[in-house]
Amino acid sequence: MADVLSQSQIDALLNSMQNADSGGSEPKAEEPKKPEKEYKKYDFFSPKKYTKDKLKMLNSIYDNYSRIMVSQINGLFRVASEVEVVGVEEQRYYEFGNALNESDVLTIVDVELPDHSINPPVLIHISPLVMGSMIDRMLGGAGTDMSIDMAYNYTDIELALYEKIIKYPIAIMNDVWSGHINLKAQFDNIEENPSMFQGISVDETVVIIMLHIKMGDIEGAMNICIPGTLLSNVFEIIDKTKHLAKKSDRIGIRNTREDILENIRESKMDVTAQLGVARLNLDDVYNLHVGDVIDLNKPQDSLVSLYIAGQPWFNGQLGVHNKNVAVKIEDRILEYKDDGDDENVNAGIPEEAAAV
Repeated sequence: MADVLSQSQIDALLNSMQNADSGGSEPKAEEPKKPEKEYKKYDFFSPKKYTKDKLKMLNSIYDNYSRIMVSQINGLFRVASEVEVVGVEEQRYYEFGNALNESDVLTIVDVELPDHSINPPVLIHISPLVMGSMIDRMLGGAGTDMSIDMAYNYTDIELALYEKIIKYPIAIMNDVWSGHINLKAQFDNIEENPSMFQGISVDETVVIIMLHIKMGDIEGAMNICIPGTLLSNVFEIIDKTKHLAKKSDRIGIRNTREDILENIRESKMDVTAQLGVARLNLDDVYNLHVGDVIDLNKPQDSLVSLYIAGQPWFNGQLGVHNKNVAVKIEDRILEYKDDGDDENVNAGIPEEAAAV
């Protein structure tokens, strides 16, 4: 009877068979897996309302806003500061509201547009640490070593100073938007309990301008919440203005002459009737007296020249109208020579004559 193989012999036999099938080569090391590309999740239940170009425009506007705010902080509080836009994000209002604490203070800003439409207000939130430093500096403090809890409640005096301070960044809005639209942003009131504010629907799309403020050693955030209803009306007015400007440019090229004539139609010009001219030497002029007669070298019934803004335009007949001296236009003067010697040539006026 044949010998029975032991377990070690069986394992060795199987390993030799596997090596034979693989050509005797060693098993290849597993290749490292490539990291999967991460994709930002898109919520189809709340689609984005504004294009990247619109958000880029807002980013540019508030970049300018941050630069102006730096100069105001430096001047008001005598401290080196930095303000920068860290993001422009579109979201629902309830997302913005849920991120606030019960003790946070919201500034409500009314915005009046050129079309006088009724729109939800803009909201501004500044972190208590930054606002506390500003208030401390206004009260004569150094504004440093601030240990303010995020749930800090402002006193009545601090709220009065809060209102005075917040009006400065509100005023900047009018300046930075003036290049696009003439809107008027003005302070309305302060809401001490964000959950009680009902001026914006919880499901309304809003755009949050996120700013980072640094004053010395103090750092914090400032968020500006712009309702979608207001922002859509703003963009609509801006787009209409651009469209009308382009249309005006196209039409203006064709109607330049008509526009010029229309604009100068109401201009006032001097009209002068010249009876005649005579040449006198200085001695004759010196000896002129009341009652002297100057010969104009023209027949009594000759035409007079009508000058408009110093230039001859018409010949006319001298007469009377409604008991006033008047000139009846007879014909148009088609040519006029001006040789620089104040001599008038036309309609029977001698070349050698000079006006007196």
